[in-house]
Amino acid sequence: MSTPDLLFSNAPPPSPQAARNRLIELAAMQKTHRRELETARLKQEKVREELALAPKVEEALKRLSDQLFADLLDILEEKLSVALREVLEQPIRLCTERDFKRGAACIDFYIERDGQHEHIMRGQGGSVVNILSVGLRMFALANLPPQQHRRFLLLDEPDCWLQPELVPRLIKLIHDASNALGFQTLLISHHDVSAFERYADRIYAFSPNPDGTVRVEKRPDLVQQAD
Repeated sequence: MSTPDLLFSNAPPPSPQAARNRLIELAAMQKTHRRELETARLKQEKVREELALAPKVEEALKRLSDQLFADLLDILEEKLSVALREVLEQPIRLCTERDFKRGAACIDFYIERDGQHEHIMRGQGGSVVNILSVGLRMFALANLPPQQHRRFLLLDEPDCWLQPELVPRLIKLIHDASNALGFQTLLISHHDVSAFERYADRIYAFSPNPDGTVRVEKRPDLVQQAD
């Protein structure tokens, strides 16, 4: 059908009632679209307000994170300083230097003695590192969700740099902390088993056999009740 045919169609025009009904329908659709447009405008305005607040919220969260991080390190410094003094019997204190690099926390540990800084690996024969390693592992495990992480701690030669006479002090520290935190602790050491007899629930001695196998001997005779 051509355009002139449409202009001069023989189809009867719509009735006035049909036209009124169509007009009412279009008016209702217009109101609906206006409401939807206003709702969308309000949502858009809310998103803009939230985006404007985002930098302030991010800065506030960073300040909170920094404060929590600082509080955590303060606790570490206090507790591990006590551990160092108990085991080594020296007037030293653990200190930390804190920084954030590339979005990650960075911590440097050092020892303070009479107001002077000492590297944790110098002048102590590694004994400071032994004690810090145990303390940091315990602290980390204690702060993990117990539903996902069993309270079991394996310490492989945590006394390797300690003088023999200092080993029982470290073992006592591990024993007391494990009991307080509800840890089951398995400790491996090359020191004489007598250093552990007061604080171990079980002691097993491993000895090489001439044929290259290993003999495992339970030593209940060495286990004593700790005070």
